[in-house]
Amino acid sequence: MELWGLFISAFISSTLAPGGSEVVLAYLVLNSGISYYWLGTVATIGNTLGALTTYFLGYFPAHRISVRYAEKLHNPRAIGLLRKWGIFTLLFSWLPVIGDAFCFAAGWLRLPVLRATAFIVTGKALRYAVLIYYLV
Repeated sequence: MELWGLFISAFISSTLAPGGSEVVLAYLVLNSGISYYWLGTVATIGNTLGALTTYFLGYFPAHRISVRYAEKLHNPRAIGLLRKWGIFTLLFSWLPVIGDAFCFAAGWLRLPVLRATAFIVTGKALRYAVLIYYLV
């Protein structure tokens, strides 16, 4: 049951809705007997699936609205950074506020989904690994 709560928290934290999966993870690391490996894995999977949800929210309407119009509606800085640094920007998809914008912009710009997923997973896994490391 605790892992499902962590998964849901991580998923919600990585969509356009606010959340605090780090707090839930920290609580479970310090107070449950669950393996750190499983806690990090579940948090990473939930957070990645949430990020991919945001990616596809940008991907599907992309053919209907121009990128210039999207820049006015959404975070123009995220689109600019993705254009400048490319898919490597998704390593920072875990950052508060702008991380969601990176995922949305990546979908909007139709970056390759498998490569985008690889960079999203890597960034999110490293963030949770560092958090667990400092808690233990």
